[in-house]
Amino acid sequence: MNRRRFLGAGASVLGAGALAAVSVPAAARLFAEGHPGRLLSSDLDLPGPFQIPLPVPAVLQPVRTDGTADYYEITQRVAALEILPGVKTEAWTYGGTFPGPTVVTRSGRTAVVKHRNELPVPSVVHLHGGHTPADSDGYPVDLLLPVGSSGAARGMSDMPGMPGMQHTAGRTETGERTHTYPGRQRAATLWYHDHRMGFTGPGVWRGLAGFHLVHDDEENALPLPRGERDLPLMLTDRAFADDGSFLYPAIDDSLAEPGVTDDYMNGVLGDVILVNGAPWPRLDVDRARYRLRLLNASNVRPYRLQLDPQPSGGDALVQIGSDGGLLAAPITHDALEIAPAERFDIVVDFSRYAPGTSVRLLNRFGRGRTAEVMRFDVSGKQVRDDSTVPAKLSTIEELDASAVDVKRKFIFRRSGGYGWTINGDLYRPGRDLARPALGSTELWRFTSDLHHPVHVHLNHFQVLSRNGRAPGPYDDGWKDTVDLRPAEAVEVLVRFTDYQGTYMIHCHNLEHEDMAMMADFTVR
Repeated sequence: MNRRRFLGAGASVLGAGALAAVSVPAAARLFAEGHPGRLLSSDLDLPGPFQIPLPVPAVLQPVRTDGTADYYEITQRVAALEILPGVKTEAWTYGGTFPGPTVVTRSGRTAVVKHRNELPVPSVVHLHGGHTPADSDGYPVDLLLPVGSSGAARGMSDMPGMPGMQHTAGRTETGERTHTYPGRQRAATLWYHDHRMGFTGPGVWRGLAGFHLVHDDEENALPLPRGERDLPLMLTDRAFADDGSFLYPAIDDSLAEPGVTDDYMNGVLGDVILVNGAPWPRLDVDRARYRLRLLNASNVRPYRLQLDPQPSGGDALVQIGSDGGLLAAPITHDALEIAPAERFDIVVDFSRYAPGTSVRLLNRFGRGRTAEVMRFDVSGKQVRDDSTVPAKLSTIEELDASAVDVKRKFIFRRSGGYGWTINGDLYRPGRDLARPALGSTELWRFTSDLHHPVHVHLNHFQVLSRNGRAPGPYDDGWKDTVDLRPAEAVEVLVRFTDYQGTYMIHCHNLEHEDMAMMADFTVR
């Protein structure tokens, strides 16, 4: 990658600010398209929208249980999937499907998940939003080598040309690894995905992502939609080669060397919108309330989601939860902005529509085909719906900004040549950017040059301010990812509980992450 210029022609970001360090012509290219990343167009004819029924990922059953824990097994393997109608796509999968199977657990019970790697490359599994011990968190050099690997597996090379990215020894295992998740957290919509250093972008792009849902007594006591009316929806964008394979602009097709070609160093956008792995699907819905667990699992694409037509009176999307679980009280939206890795639990009342209405879920940040996401077709039959959204959902402790132990600054910006930095440094495993004390509360201030969705491992946080003012309309509740827009400053409060060890803070633009926009912090 040292032979490649960082600033590729046509790169773009969300917003219209300017960077003093970027020349006028370069800045014009960066901001030309109004969103992060560059569009990668498919090489084959794409299907029309709303032809395929929405698939719902299967729930993974435990292989055994005992008094305190449930035990699961997942095999990572290559599978030929029919994502586009009549076309086979080779995917890297959890359990042979994309998305992978949904793991459903309960707060207070330990989930023990054993992963077996039958892929052609090493892998790392991160439970995103999980409050977990460090050895199960998915540190990016804690590699799981493929079954039968000698240790010199493909993808184990150093990171040439990227200072600070040279491979260092992690907790490497071969064939199988067991992750232990103690369940010391409230009900929430989590997800698991590949987190291998330098290769998270292509790993997730090829299919390594799945839901992990946590339930608890507080949530179960509420009269929210459940059963078939409680739906996880994973939003992703992809591009396809003419043979049906996933198209991705890696500088090395064998993925032995990390990185993407110049034009895509600010992120890769696909021209096909997938929901639960299906292109522009449709779903028959009752005239009743539905809980939609929205996850943006795209590499870089943000979405502004809106129903069309809007129901009479507006407030179509009733938000009940965020990354870290239930809000204190519901919040109504006409549209919802969701950055990569964020989750929003919303309730939509389809009884507000006349029977036979087709309701499209649109992406107002998209263009052409990427402006549509899926369609809901409202049934005309009479159904019973006992669900409702109560005025109070949960009691959330507010962290006290006046009682923080330490204040820290994290500056997210591009490097002077190539790669992306935090506080001016490219990522180097084992080098701490912070050492918070167990039990302490800290104020972390994130500032940006371009667009960076910032993710913090281990503990959820609360957004204190955005640009010195109140938090934004999508910042409520406990968060683990915050949408940091160009030239913004966001302050968050985070309390470090339960576990010591080394964790990560990083940008969840996966191409930025792969190009060194990560940092370690160690809870001591």
